[in-house]
Amino acid sequence: MKAVILAAGIGSRLSRPFPKSLSVLPYGETILGRQVRILKDLGVNEIIIVVGFKMTLIMENFPEVYYKYNPNYYITNTSKSLLCAIEDLDDDILWMNGDVVFDKAIIREVLSIKDDSFVCVDCKSCGEEEVKYTRDDQGYINEISKEVVNAEGEAVGINMILKKDLKTYAEALRKCDDNDYFEKGIEMIIHDGVKIKPVDISNYKCIEVDFEEDWVSAQASFQTRDNK
Repeated sequence: MKAVILAAGIGSRLSRPFPKSLSVLPYGETILGRQVRILKDLGVNEIIIVVGFKMTLIMENFPEVYYKYNPNYYITNTSKSLLCAIEDLDDDILWMNGDVVFDKAIIREVLSIKDDSFVCVDCKSCGEEEVKYTRDDQGYINEISKEVVNAEGEAVGINMILKKDLKTYAEALRKCDDNDYFEKGIEMIIHDGVKIKPVDISNYKCIEVDFEEDWVSAQASFQTRDNK
């Protein structure tokens, strides 16, 4: 298994002069540092970070991981950043947005899932900006986007694509428009018959930092290192 962290974007909605993944939590660890540490603690040692905006700041902080550069980071979205990382791989891929702050227990739990590609979800009411989902009669995801109506909850930005589904997914990402999120590619492969399981992590803390109020919430929720 390999892990991919998407950290190429400008993060314009948060208006930081540096990559928002380098925002420092109250106990002194950056968002990205927390992600890398948790992955390594749980045995995921092959980590690829996709960089773009002010990439040297990230690379100087994490010289021990691998990197992929999205040269078009300023005009493309997460579908193309993820494609940069996975198009030449042939493994199970755990990937996450570089602005997600989460409990270590989430990764410990999802690493035990072997049968289905999956999307981690939080079952709650969602606003317009959240990526939302619904399930089919078998319990698999059948819709996933910001436009979903009567949503069952939010996709939190932590996902797995198994090796058996990887080539299909990479091809879907190639077909995505430059401004599409990677969830567009997930919708494409669902329509082609790939089963994507929703994994409910509602009992854990997990916050994607898009806006200043998200950052305030993350600071309040993650005041310790979380070594358990």
